[in-house]
Amino acid sequence: MAIALALDLGGTKVESALVDSEGQILPGSRARRLTGRDSTSENLEDAVAAVLNDSLKSAHRVRIDGVGIGAAGPVNLDNGTVSPLNLPAWREFPLVDHVRSFVDDLPVAMQMDGLCITLAETWKGAARGFSNVLGMVISTGIGGGLVIGGAPAPGASGNAGHIGHVQVAGFGDPECFCGGRACLEAIASGPSSVKWAQGQGWEGDSGEQLALDAKAGIELALRAIERAGRAIGLAIGSASCLIDLDAVVIGGGFSRVGSRMFDAVRKGLNEHDGFEFSSRLQLLETSLGDAGPLIGAAALIHLPNLVAESKH
Repeated sequence: MAIALALDLGGTKVESALVDSEGQILPGSRARRLTGRDSTSENLEDAVAAVLNDSLKSAHRVRIDGVGIGAAGPVNLDNGTVSPLNLPAWREFPLVDHVRSFVDDLPVAMQMDGLCITLAETWKGAARGFSNVLGMVISTGIGGGLVIGGAPAPGASGNAGHIGHVQVAGFGDPECFCGGRACLEAIASGPSSVKWAQGQGWEGDSGEQLALDAKAGIELALRAIERAGRAIGLAIGSASCLIDLDAVVIGGGFSRVGSRMFDAVRKGLNEHDGFEFSSRLQLLETSLGDAGPLIGAAALIHLPNLVAESKH
């Protein structure tokens, strides 16, 4: 059975695993290290090296066919570099070359993490059977990716689907790390929701605590989550009007703060229900959990005919 080494680079962690051609992570192959905004370039390079080495050590008696990378954006597919907004130490960092230094002559493919997640959901997850799909990650940042007409749609540079950086009206004018204002990520990500709640008098300090307080019925926490969800729903509605989507699949740590989040997303989405093509959109929760990014990165190797243009 074909095996891919999958790497997922995000704003809070980097993970790797061996994934077979059925989209299953091989037991004992998954490795994780923390990243974060305060990481130096050397910290990040070491973290990537550590997880790759850990996964490779587990590869006894299996042949690895290639390496798939899903990276927080922006990415540059022409030269294999990444400039993740939430990892300021890396600007045009040659991630593909860095990974190649550990895997000899294996083929290496990279795409933005949002596209990898969308590929995972259409291949093995909640969006199987849908042809026009937006996948979203609601976490430290807000990312996304598109499958259009059953094929990945990375765009001219590989950054299509970056829904976290569309502007959403009606939530003030918060500044975003991208340099814009009122971006969805600056309104509805985990850290942005925490910051808003703190500004209203909430005394917690993390998205996890916000979720716990919401489950306990604390009003400010509920308001923060409902605010984030409505903003996400409005952004999805706008994207659907532009792209004519069949489905949106939502995952990521902050999306799992409770049912109030998805209720609010639906409320925001319903504000765009004037068009029949928009109102038929299916809003789905990930069925792959936190394995989705790794499964999607592996899809870059296991589905070569579908994603051949992503290889370097």
